[in-house]
Amino acid sequence: MDKFLIILTSEMGRAFEACGYEREKAAVTLSARPDLCEYQCSGAMALAKKVRKAPLEIAGEIAGKLKDSGLFTRIQVLSPGFINFNVSEKFLTSYLNEMLGDSRMGCEQSRERKTIIVDYGGPNVAKPLHVGHLRSAIIGESVKRIGRYMGHEMIGDVHIGDWGLQMGLIITELKHRMPDLVYFDDEHIGEYPEKAPFTIADLESLYTAASSRAKKDEDFKEEARQATVFLQSRKSGYYELWRHILNISVQDIRKIYDHLNVHFELWYGESDAEAYIPDMIDRMQKEGYAYESEGALVVDVSCEEDDKEVVPCILKKSDGASLYTTTDLATIVQREKDFQPDMILYVVDKRQEMHFLQVFRCARKTGLVPDGTKLTHLGFGTMNGTDGKPFKTREGGVMRLEVLMKEITGEMYQKMEENSRNRPEGLKKEEILKTAETVAVAALKYGDLSNQASKDYVFDMERFLSFEGNSGPYILYTIVRIKSILNKYEKMGRNLERPMVLIPHDRSEKNLMLILAAFGAVMEAAYEEFAPHKICTYIYDLSNAFNRFYHETKILIQTDEEVQKSHLSLLVLCKRILETCIDVLGFSAPDSM
Repeated sequence: MDKFLIILTSEMGRAFEACGYEREKAAVTLSARPDLCEYQCSGAMALAKKVRKAPLEIAGEIAGKLKDSGLFTRIQVLSPGFINFNVSEKFLTSYLNEMLGDSRMGCEQSRERKTIIVDYGGPNVAKPLHVGHLRSAIIGESVKRIGRYMGHEMIGDVHIGDWGLQMGLIITELKHRMPDLVYFDDEHIGEYPEKAPFTIADLESLYTAASSRAKKDEDFKEEARQATVFLQSRKSGYYELWRHILNISVQDIRKIYDHLNVHFELWYGESDAEAYIPDMIDRMQKEGYAYESEGALVVDVSCEEDDKEVVPCILKKSDGASLYTTTDLATIVQREKDFQPDMILYVVDKRQEMHFLQVFRCARKTGLVPDGTKLTHLGFGTMNGTDGKPFKTREGGVMRLEVLMKEITGEMYQKMEENSRNRPEGLKKEEILKTAETVAVAALKYGDLSNQASKDYVFDMERFLSFEGNSGPYILYTIVRIKSILNKYEKMGRNLERPMVLIPHDRSEKNLMLILAAFGAVMEAAYEEFAPHKICTYIYDLSNAFNRFYHETKILIQTDEEVQKSHLSLLVLCKRILETCIDVLGFSAPDSM
């Protein structure tokens, strides 16, 4: 089933061709002036210079060929060369009925199935997830789901930071506190304890203390560096401690991500790429890409076209230690070996732009990936407080993600308690809390995703949790309202075995129908541009259109049964589209609110 705009563009193209003009110029778009028309085409202006005619004359010729079309009505030509028109109600109705009979509602999957790895986690072990991890998780999960809906194999990788200096810091701090642990006994033979000698709370305390101490005590910092080297060379006791740290941390990280409805296909860390580093570096040296500079091993990635300095990509520091750059490059080698992806997409803070520029250039220059493999950085902005600065706690610290989730859920629960008079009778406190958690996740995710990823945005809890305006709760409330109407219809002893839409009766109904028809084009654009905010804009417009239609239309008290079924068929399609959209955004709707 072709998308609505493609059908309109194809019909416009036939008119262009009939007049002897290139049909490629016949693109149809939504009108920038909905008070004048529903759709428009500006292709006549693009042709004017080539065919040496006035755009208005060209547009007039084309409009003349459209008069017998069954798709367009109210065709107008306006200066300097616009072709404005409305869509035939008969054609629109026919298209919506096709959508009702199509499991994908007119949104075809991509014909060329791609394998895309989405790197969108990046938490460090032994450290709690905080608000700085929120955007990568929310945006990455949505981009992955959108790509999967469009038919691609999407592989999400959490890519944990588990192989750097922070591991050496923790191990060293633990050694200072508990030197008699068997892990530090160089003469130990046999198995190590299965149970870790610390909890997740202990780990957080260990890291905080070690990090603070390393800033003041150079000897301690050097000891931590040496511990990191021991770990990376697989010293048995240090390696076993690392495994304990990793297992406990991952359990805690999974719990928070699950709460956010964020899921990864791969739980790899930097350590998984470590085995690929020696051969990778050896090849780069043999082929003349890597060379020594001030004791470090580097690859030059600058270009003549650079308008700012791009420093060499460091593979190894002078002390032999690897960096994030090294493990990121080795991870590309691993991903190429395991999955041969068509694209690797990194959903990471835009402040890391230079890092990824270096990594991508180095990977290309040294042949780590084939020419056809895309390496893309989807850089996102910061989440700021109402003061316009990066979001902090009231005390000025970085807020833990778990704390933020509890706060926003608590606020939503309070709102639902205040609106208890609208709640179904007999609803238990546990059920209210579960609903509050569902709505809170929607509020948080929609509040983030409704902004263009690359831009900073203000985290405003009051606005995010509002049941009015452009917010997640408003979208969910619209879905719940539709569910309620359809449930009431069923309780009246009726059913919609074969939903079918009739010609619209008024402007609000046609407007709802036009927005429903745009679903496939919106989903495709959101995938092509990695832009979840386009889906948010769409479902906000759709919710507004539905609520306007709802307030202006008698549905359940409609006496004409066929008209009533037509209205309800629109509701069925609206519900299906809204639920599909919020699913790819990464949240769901409750049955009641």
